Amino acid sequence: MSDKGKIIGGLVVFLVLVTFPLWHPVAAGGDSAMPELEYPDDETECIEETEFMRANHMDMLNDWRDALVRDGITEYTSTSGQQYTMSLTGTCMDCHDDRDAFCTRCHDYSNVDPYCWDCHVEPRGN
Repeated sequence: MSDKGKIIGGLVVFLVLVTFPLWHPVAAGGDSAMPELEYPDDETECIEETEFMRANHMDMLNDWRDALVRDGITEYTSTSGQQYTMSLTGTCMDCHDDRDAFCTRCHDYSNVDPYCWDCHVEPRGN
C-alpha cells in the first residue's frame, strides 16, 4: 500500500492554508496599497515625525489619556522640544479635522475600530 497520494494531497492543503494571507487579497481583488491621506494644507509638520505617528499614534493617545486622567499632566514635549496640549480634539483635530479624509481611510485599511468616539465628539466627515 502506498500513501503517496494522501501525503501529496496533505502537502497541497497545507501550502494553500499557510499561504492564504498572501494570495487571498490579490484573488479577492482587494487593494493592498496604503491609502493616500489628505494632510492639512496650512501645517508643515505634525507633533512627531510622520513614520512615528503612523506606527505609534494609538499608543501616544493612550499614554496621553492615562497621563491626563490619572496624573493630571496636560503638556506633551515632542522630540523637537515643542510643547503641545495633550488633547485629541484640541490638538490633533485642529489639523486633522476631516475624519473621512484622514482617520477613517487608515483605520478601514488596517481593519481597526478605534473607540475614541465613544467619549470624544466626532469631527466632521463622520
